[in-house]
This record gives sequence, structure tokens and C-alpha cells, in this order.
Amino acid sequence: MESESGMVMLEPGLRRITAPNPSPMTLHGTNTYLVGEGEVVVIDPGPALPAHLDAILAGLTSGERIGAILVTHSHRDHSPLARHLSQRTGAPVMAAGPSDWGRSTTMAALAAQGAVGGGEGVDPDFAPDERISDGERITGPWGEIAVLHTPGHMANHLSFAWRGALFTGDLVMGWSTSLISPPDGDMGAFMRSCARLSGRTDRVYFPGHGPAVDTPQDRVAALIAHRQSREADILATLENKPSMTASALATQIYTGLAPTLLPAAARNVLAHLIDLYERKRVACAAPLTAEAAFSLL
Repeated sequence: MESESGMVMLEPGLRRITAPNPSPMTLHGTNTYLVGEGEVVVIDPGPALPAHLDAILAGLTSGERIGAILVTHSHRDHSPLARHLSQRTGAPVMAAGPSDWGRSTTMAALAAQGAVGGGEGVDPDFAPDERISDGERITGPWGEIAVLHTPGHMANHLSFAWRGALFTGDLVMGWSTSLISPPDGDMGAFMRSCARLSGRTDRVYFPGHGPAVDTPQDRVAALIAHRQSREADILATLENKPSMTASALATQIYTGLAPTLLPAAARNVLAHLIDLYERKRVACAAPLTAEAAFSLL
């Protein structure tokens, strides 16, 4: 049942409030989770919208307080409200690091060169009060929340495990695949994170957008298969062409996709191409840029 503040009780000790920022990339909006009772943890406070800040505070019952604010990753639909919420409540903001944290050597070099574009939706000013890392446990009246570093959609992306549930941010969602846009996104890291989740036994995923994923292992397997299929499409298309750019490949592979979504598809293709380039499956006409032409090796 949804309250006047837009809060939905998902299960004992877990509430969800969806931010009013619907879009083709966010579905109904960003999911903010309140974990625990009495003293709670907020996961992904969302965009800096005063109405959403009010809704989060209104979602607390009489006498409740916020003990910590966890951020899965620093995109503008997930992290900017964290600072405002912290100022109102005194709760520390906890995350892996700022928006440029955790990039691979390749992605850091591409970011420094500014050659592949990217930066869509990044919160450049994000800085947590406390940095948390893979394997860490955040304990309190809410119980124990385990931290998993799950890069791919963004290098500083974390997931949080609690009572058999996993808060997956934008790594795994039920309604859509994730945008992987270099140098913030990294296809190789995304596939490794999905492989890591496939070896777990979480009972449910609570993603950053959309409804809960009730068959998490099936969903991860489907995402891995989807990305492997896209990679196969890219390699097969390059067999018939001497070289192609990411944009040209996206136009040929993503047939039937709305034109407004083709730029995002091209970013995913570029992420695949960079991963294939690192694995020595394709060659790139130097230098590596967003509009570079790639060919089979």
C-alpha cells in the first residue's frame, strides 16, 4: 500500500519512495529505500528535488531517525540529494568514492584524454563523508548491510546485501538493461560484476529503477546472455565490413529502436568495442575516440 508521501512497504523493515523524475532512462523515477525501523539507512536518496527530500522525511514514523545514507553510484538521479539529506539529518553519506574513483587504467587514460566522450548524468561534485569498500559490513539497529563493489555501469558502483536481498542500483534492473558509457562505464567490469552476482543466492533484487526482481539468478543469466549476443552481433557485422564506427554499428544492429535511443545504444556498442579491443579481438584506427573505426583482428 502506498502512503500519502508515496512510500510503499515492500516487506518488514523495508520501505520504498520513488522520486518524481520519470524518463526513458529512469522509468517511473529513482527508487529510494529506507532500511530498518527506528534508526534507518537510506539507500540512494536520489536527485536534488525538494519534493523528494520532503517525501523521504515524511516517510519516517514518529521518533525515527536516519543513521546513514548509502549511495550505490554518483549519477545525478541517485546521489545529489545525499548532501541535502545529510545536512537535514546529520547522517553521514557513505559510498565508494567520488565520480572518478575506481576506473581501470584504460578508462582513466581515456577520461584524461577526453577522447571518447561520456559523462552522461555524472554528479561531478559528489564526495562521500565516509568511503566504504567491498566486503565491509555496516551494522546498526537495521541489522547488517554488506558492501559489494559492482562496477560496470559506473566505476564507483556498489551493491548492498541485507537479509537475503540485494540492492543493485543500476547494475541489474528488471525492466531494462544498463547503459554502459565509457569512460565511466566499463563493459568488461560489467560482465565480471554480473558473473559475481550469478554465483550468489540472493532471494530478490531491489534495483535503482523499476520493480523488484523476484528471480534474480534468471535475470543475471539473461543479462549476461544479452551482452554476449550483442558482442556476437558486433563481431558478425564487422566480418562483412572493413571497418565501422560505434554509431554505424548501433544503427545496423539495433534495428527498430526509436531514433531518440540510438545515441545510448551507440554508447553501449562503444563499450563493447573497447572491451573487445582490450581483449585483442578488434583493432582500432588510432587514436581511440568515440568516432574511431574498428575492424576485426
